[in-house]
Amino acid sequence: MSDRFNAAARREAGAGIIDLVGVLDGDSAAALTEAYAAAAADADRILLNFEPMTFMNSSGIALVVELLARARVEGRAVHAAGLSDHYRHIFEITRLSDFMTIHDDMASAVA
Repeated sequence: MSDRFNAAARREAGAGIIDLVGVLDGDSAAALTEAYAAAAADADRILLNFEPMTFMNSSGIALVVELLARARVEGRAVHAAGLSDHYRHIFEITRLSDFMTIHDDMASAVA
């Protein structure tokens, strides 16, 4: 895959939002950790925007699990938006969806 990963943090409607752009894989750890730290500052809710993501492998899923664990320890709720049907199904069968609120799109997530 050639889509280099980028994670951009921003704030909207009181949530720390992380826009996941490109390929989320094992090489994405540093960028995701940095974006999480920026998004989590003074936020009790983290919103992962998967809309711009092009691909995620099992290592990328493991990074999401690590982020969920960190947020849980810190008392932050995690929400996800923009998952394709494929990744939404994966989150359901792996039970990741039990640990986050999944929204169809960003508009409903920040409403």
